Amino acid sequence: MAEERIKVFLDSNVILSGFISEKAAPRLILDLLCHDLPFLHAATGQYNMEEIERTVARKLPAVRPVFEHYMSKLMLQVVPVPTREELKEYRGSVADEDLPVLVSAIRWGGDYLVTGDKKHFGGLRGSRIIPIKTCTPSEFIGILPSGLRRLG
Repeated sequence: MAEERIKVFLDSNVILSGFISEKAAPRLILDLLCHDLPFLHAATGQYNMEEIERTVARKLPAVRPVFEHYMSKLMLQVVPVPTREELKEYRGSVADEDLPVLVSAIRWGGDYLVTGDKKHFGGLRGSRIIPIKTCTPSEFIGILPSGLRRLG
């Protein structure tokens, strides 16, 4: 029987938070993703990666060694930036600057969009229009124990 995988799409704020803080849910998520666990498949968008790289270069140069360490080990699929046509269907669901994040996550077929941005993505919680669940990093950690138990 095929192993069911949880597909998680990480917003850039989760990845950046994981680089900055060693003792929070985003870092735990990054650490888990470095191990290619059989029940967990992860992605982020090219749009997100560009934002992460800009932020590290301009605002967080001290984080560069952590960034390089994790980026060499993370098992993250990078989803191409959506086209203007792909964005149209979901325009108005979130702020325009976050639309490529949402559409990348949906286009990839993620089960969860993990974001710390409650302001822009909070309105999507429980939405039947959006085919992906949004949650915070801490909430996502709460979803994981069932997958971790399957390893044993």
